Amino acid sequence: MLNIELQYFAQLQDEAGRAHEIRQTQALTATALYDELRNAYGFALEPACMRVAINAAFAPWEQSLAEGDHVACIPPATGG
Repeated sequence: MLNIELQYFAQLQDEAGRAHEIRQTQALTATALYDELRNAYGFALEPACMRVAINAAFAPWEQSLAEGDHVACIPPATGG
């Protein structure tokens, strides 16, 4: 099990009911982690519509995760 620090923005924050959490996971990639979060919180957005940042740097969804990583799921910006 990995301990991952998560940060949510915009729609994901609303759907999760929180902006931040530390979560234990067996996910080995950002994609697997997001699938786990979709099951837990019912996230509607597909990963292809968003960016993921791991340890403050944009990363591919297939990137491996490590103990203590900080993961931010970043949906598209809206506004006007």
